[in-house]
Amino acid sequence: MPAGGASAFTPQRGGWFLWHRRHLFYPLFSGYDTPVDHASPETQHLNAEKSLTLASALFPGEKWVLKEPNIWVAKSRMMDSPWERAKLAWEMEHVRILVQQGSVVCFLPEVGNTGTPGLLSADTVINGEIVEIKTVSGTRATLGHEFRKGYKQGASLSKQFPDIKSHSVFIRLFSDLPLASVKAKIAGELKDRPDSGTFFCYFEVLGELYSWSYEALRAIIRTKK
Repeated sequence: MPAGGASAFTPQRGGWFLWHRRHLFYPLFSGYDTPVDHASPETQHLNAEKSLTLASALFPGEKWVLKEPNIWVAKSRMMDSPWERAKLAWEMEHVRILVQQGSVVCFLPEVGNTGTPGLLSADTVINGEIVEIKTVSGTRATLGHEFRKGYKQGASLSKQFPDIKSHSVFIRLFSDLPLASVKAKIAGELKDRPDSGTFFCYFEVLGELYSWSYEALRAIIRTKK
């Protein structure tokens, strides 16, 4: 894989859906209340293959530009306006947190959300999974609101492809909210949302990245009944 510059990625015959059935999925993010570990070189290589193959399956006519190591951007996202450049730079700043842990990110073309006019679909594929990125600096209620938005954006894109069964949300949290409170809030937001996926959160105050599967978070609600 090149270290930088433009590069067009073409998946092998069969595409992501056939590839995904034949390969064991190695999730980067664990389900325990411990910071996420750095991925091994082998896992990083697998993350790159999964991400680029899925991104190309979602947008088969797109070309992918390697902007930084392990960060690919759809060529159609690379607009020439100062506002678009600043927006992409802002988004890349957040995904570097994940890249430092061994993730591989593909920024997708910006497309409308089929269920909510004016809202865009999820903006990335990370380690072979659709992921919407959010930042939160407000209250616990704000955290829930941003998660709901991110969930809808991921669901909008995944529903266009029946073979894709999950989508995730990454939140960079600037607020000083306790870890247990964050888990409980997201668990509550997932109560009537059946899709599979992962919620991962970078706690800026702690300087640590955590993650939980949606199923593990729903289990918190079930155990309280």
